[in-house]
Amino acid sequence: MLLQFTALKQIDFRRLMDLYAEGNAVNADCFYPNVEDRAQAIAMAEHDFLDFLETSFFTGPGHIYWVLEEGGVWVSAARLTLVREGLYYLEALETHPAYRRRGYAAKLLRGIIEELKPLGALRICDCVDKENTASIKTHEACGFTVATDPAQNYLSGETCDWEYGMEYSFR
Repeated sequence: MLLQFTALKQIDFRRLMDLYAEGNAVNADCFYPNVEDRAQAIAMAEHDFLDFLETSFFTGPGHIYWVLEEGGVWVSAARLTLVREGLYYLEALETHPAYRRRGYAAKLLRGIIEELKPLGALRICDCVDKENTASIKTHEACGFTVATDPAQNYLSGETCDWEYGMEYSFR
């Protein structure tokens, strides 16, 4: 089932953090390397995630958190931001490690695309690590192409040499 959330209060934050556990562990190592208690460092990374959602992501119109739920488990998720009419920026595409290589990220992307198509012409842009071949293949299987090298983050305007700018267009 494809779920969409437009406000933080709609989200079961614990379920979302379970899905992003791997990323939060990496963020704990990156941002809190001096915190000896691993659980505390991860909790701090989760708090940062919550703070970002509350103070940045859900503050503007057209921001949707998409979650794919299968059998009561949140298996894949992504954030989608409306940059301007017809242009969306996708980020934080993640599939729970126990559910990878089963097509859930592609199912999520295709679901998002199908939900947006009735709105008319659109572009969905995303930045994907050049070494993440699984994500690149998933995007391409859903109709995305490599549009820019280096990638451009449409929210910050920054470019990143180690990422491709992927794009899906519907006219």
